Amino acid sequence: MWGTSLTAGGVLYLKVLAPVFNLSIPCPFHALTGLYCPGCGITRVITSLMDFNLAQAFRFNSLLFLLLPIYVLYSVLRLKGYKKFSDYVMFVMLVLTVSFGILRNIPMFSWLAPVQL
Repeated sequence: MWGTSLTAGGVLYLKVLAPVFNLSIPCPFHALTGLYCPGCGITRVITSLMDFNLAQAFRFNSLLFLLLPIYVLYSVLRLKGYKKFSDYVMFVMLVLTVSFGILRNIPMFSWLAPVQL
């Protein structure tokens, strides 16, 4: 019940309220520093996925597409009882996230930054 309500509220916000009233969810890290955090662009990813625009979603934040299969591996290892291996996978996800956050702010890797609207 709660999950359905939250999902419906999210869809209502992203597809109706945000476009009509020109609302957005600002990133506090980006607002304070001018740098992109690893999560910058996630709201636009979700909106693009709701429009079935996979290419645009990838342009906003490619990290999610990299982490998803690794997270599935982590979950399977955890369920099977391979705690030590799942901890290694979690460490890899952490390293990827931090590295992505750093690289997307270096001019040479500017293609990792979320595209501007």
